[in-house]
Amino acid sequence: MTGPVRWLEPDWPAPPGVRVISTLRSGGVSTGPYASLNLAAHVGDRPESVAENRRRMRAAAALPGEPLWLEQVHGVDVVVHEGTAALPRADACVAFEPGRVCGVMTADCLPVVLVDGAGTRVGVAHAGWRGLLAGVVEATIDRLGGRPQDLQAWLGPAIGAGAFEVGAEVREAYASRSATLGSAFTPNQRGRFHADLYSLARAILAVAGVSAVHGGGWCTHTEADRFFSFRRDGTTGRMATLAWLA
Repeated sequence: MTGPVRWLEPDWPAPPGVRVISTLRSGGVSTGPYASLNLAAHVGDRPESVAENRRRMRAAAALPGEPLWLEQVHGVDVVVHEGTAALPRADACVAFEPGRVCGVMTADCLPVVLVDGAGTRVGVAHAGWRGLLAGVVEATIDRLGGRPQDLQAWLGPAIGAGAFEVGAEVREAYASRSATLGSAFTPNQRGRFHADLYSLARAILAVAGVSAVHGGGWCTHTEADRFFSFRRDGTTGRMATLAWLA
């Protein structure tokens, strides 16, 4: 886990003033289950290690400011980044001014980034199966304003369908909304289902009016050298997906 701080960047036709990164787990100072670039202060890691990891990440990515870190609760609340340093209880953040870094932390849940075609509005949502079902993506689109057709989305690293087993009640909750959502679940021999977060997000975005969707295809659970995974390890760190207007 040694070496420089590294991250993923979207391969998408976003306006040039939009910046998005999704951190990988190497390049930090945390040890044990948090090795090494854990960016979460709420998972039991040493506070001084988290502070140094965040400092290294800010410097490496040349962030224009400290990200607005959220207290994430798998809900649908969306906060507007207005320059505060508070820790809002929310699962999505949007910004309408340059230099304000929105972010969510994940370790299996799906980060969803949204940006408008003019490069004047950006948002990022923490979308696990609970958040997707509750409507966090739709809430973020609504908070961004404008026409959904003018937005494009990027799906960051999340747990893959092959590693994400859920009960029948989760599939039924989605299937009760639409057959399309229900089809994102594959039954297994244990009477349970494998959920495809990427397919669920794409279907939800399509219904909301966002047709330009990029990214997806990673698996945080199986790519242990690159990603933290709560389902794989239990006690673990968190990556961050950050978006801002330059």
